[in-house]
Order: sequence, then C-alpha cells, then structure tokens
Amino acid sequence: MRAAGLLKLLALGLGLYAGLCLLAFLAQRRMMYFPDRESEAEAVQRALRTELVPWPDAQGRLLGWRRPVRSGGPRVLVLHGNAGDALGRADYLPVLEAAGFEAVLLEYPGYGPRDGEPSQAALVADAQAALGRLKAESPAPVILLGESLGSGVAVQVAAANPNAVAGLLLAVPFARMGEVAAWHYPWLPMKLLLRDRWDSQDAIRNHHGPVALLIAGRDEVVGAEQGRRLAQACPGAVRVWEIPEATHNGLPRSPGLPPWSEALAFLRGRAGMGQ
Repeated sequence: MRAAGLLKLLALGLGLYAGLCLLAFLAQRRMMYFPDRESEAEAVQRALRTELVPWPDAQGRLLGWRRPVRSGGPRVLVLHGNAGDALGRADYLPVLEAAGFEAVLLEYPGYGPRDGEPSQAALVADAQAALGRLKAESPAPVILLGESLGSGVAVQVAAANPNAVAGLLLAVPFARMGEVAAWHYPWLPMKLLLRDRWDSQDAIRNHHGPVALLIAGRDEVVGAEQGRRLAQACPGAVRVWEIPEATHNGLPRSPGLPPWSEALAFLRGRAGMGQ
C-alpha cells in the first residue's frame, strides 16, 4: 500500500508538472510580449505632441512614426523592447538626432494601433519590410537600434540582409532567449518549450558590419553576461559600453553624451559615413 501510495503521489506530481509545462507552452507569448494598445486616432494625437507623424507602408497602412521632414542623412530604425509601444521610445529621437541621424520608430504588429499578433516571425518580417522601405526611399545608410527584445529583431534582420544594414546598436541585448527564459523559470524546460527562440548568438555570426553594444551591469531582466557573450560572437568590428550601475531600463539617455554619442560615432566611423 505504501508503494502504491507513493506511485500515486508521483503520478500526480508528474501530471501537475506536465500541466504546468503545457500552460507555459500555450501562454509563452503572453509572457514574452506586453504590448500597449490604443486606437490609431489616439496614437496619432500622441505622436503629434512629440512632433511625429505616421509612417505608412506601401499600402498606406501604419508602419511606424517619424519626423514630418526628412533629413536625407543616415537613418536609424528603432526596434523597441517587449513592453509598451514605439511612441513610448520617442526619447531616442533627440539622442539620435544629436549624432546626425534621422530616427524612425517601427511599431510592431499587435502593438499600439496596429493589427496582428506579436511573434518572432511577425516582428522580423515587419522589420525587414521597414528596412526595405527605407532603402527604397534613399540610398543613405541604415543602422538598426535594437532595445532588449528589439536587439533580437535587429540581429535577425541584419543576418538576413547583410548588404542593407550598415551597423547594429544593441541596447541591453541578450544572446539566447532560451537561456534568459531558463534563468527566470529554472524549474521548467524553457529551452524545449520556446516557440520564439530568438537565438541572436548564432544569427549575429552572419552580420559582418560594425556592432555597438550597451550593457547594463545590473541588468535584472536578461543579465549582463548575455550581452557580453553576444559581443564575443560578433565576427566584425565590435565595441562594448558597460554601465556598471545601470539596470535593464536604466541606461542613461542624454543627447550628445556617452555612451550613446560614442557608440553612434563608432558606428558612423566603421560604416564609412564620415562625420
């Protein structure tokens, strides 16, 4: 009886664990993507308050946001992190503009007013379309700025479009999402359960352009070691700025000041854009 009872408890425990794994598998995208949603009219009003206008795709549908007047110089396509929306990253614009770049904010599917559901395939396809649209309007260079989750988007796009991306600026990046997930949920086999794997460490080996990485020394979301390992995998020119006391969302972001000014100057020089 005692052995039978133990077997029943073991079976119950395994069943509960299997159910927890199934729940994690089914709900993983809700655990990975945290979009803010609003109507397009509301988003346009928000954009106007920061002197931005809608940036449409070839069919006239909203793709993102930018200044109403184009500079004609090199562009930075901003790929934001997993929470909020693109308009919440408008504070990148003064930083990029102070370094002589035109900034364009991409809005992901399922974020802000955009239809769709976020996934690795959807975000990467959208970013590739945005890159193609920028290259079609001007031959000026394009740098991809990837923030957190957006660093994964940026690396995937750069790996697939080596001649279209002049450089990568990766803020609080990760090397492999599976490792990040396993760090946060060590009791679950997250490396096996993940559908959106976001393996930047492998993908970045196909990008031979310059890479600048900004790492938060006290990164509580992905961990500083993830960024360090990603830097080691870069086959081209790479430079790292690590801010020891910064948290994941606490990188200093002041126009004309380090680390952003130095990182953008490094990319401009390595990509042959001049000053």
